[in-house]
Amino acid sequence: MRRIAMTGAAGRVGTLLRPFLRQHVEHLRLIDIHEPADLAENESFVGADLSKLDEATAALAGIEGIVHLAGLAGGVDMNAILQANVLGTYNLYEAARINKVERVVYASSNHATGFYPRGQIISPLDPMRPDSPYGLSKCWGELVAGLYYDTSGIRSLSIRIGNAGTYPNSERSIAIWISARDLAQLVRIGFGHPSIAATVVYGVSDTDEKWWDNGLAARLGYQPQDRPRDHAHIEDGAEGAVARAFQGGGFCEFNHDGTIRMRDGEGLAKNPETVS
Repeated sequence: MRRIAMTGAAGRVGTLLRPFLRQHVEHLRLIDIHEPADLAENESFVGADLSKLDEATAALAGIEGIVHLAGLAGGVDMNAILQANVLGTYNLYEAARINKVERVVYASSNHATGFYPRGQIISPLDPMRPDSPYGLSKCWGELVAGLYYDTSGIRSLSIRIGNAGTYPNSERSIAIWISARDLAQLVRIGFGHPSIAATVVYGVSDTDEKWWDNGLAARLGYQPQDRPRDHAHIEDGAEGAVARAFQGGGFCEFNHDGTIRMRDGEGLAKNPETVS
């Protein structure tokens, strides 16, 4: 694909990803409510609020593929999440349909399955288990991607990103971190692989901690180049008992009553353990 759009381009992940992506495309259109810094020769900026369908539609004119990063990265304000992550993602896909965009790479999140216990290896075929309002919005986005494949033929790769920070800063992030160049590799797979339909993979580099069965990503050709522990700078302190129990970490603590509940078949104690 020659003309690609990136929503949320001024954000942290967009800023890290741009240098690895723009070298592979003819033109990269950056869409955000804030203008990114240091535009390259083959980059342009379009200001747009994706909660407004007309702005989203205009911003995507002439585009072949989209990297959809825009939205609130966390938070518990459901009204704000509804506007940015829920309505914004729906409008993005509707604008893609109107503009006959062929492919979308959707930045989903590990928080779509954050309430699975650590120590249990899961795959994209396991049921969603969101850990927060943010995680719930990412489940919505994956379902929107499926709807628009079934109704309009838009092919999507939803990447459940682990941690896309500059470097891993905790033991948890070492287990789930993905480098910018590994994420860019997955994005390119999403744009080019003929088997992509409404496909979901996990976004993680070559970690020793196996929380996720990412065999589908491997079959699509994903070969991560970076090892999280080689880039780690541990900064944060110990996690609480609820955060330690689940893959979603601290996100699982929102409105949590302190009783760790495991579902049948997870290989852990079936009797709830009170930790409060």
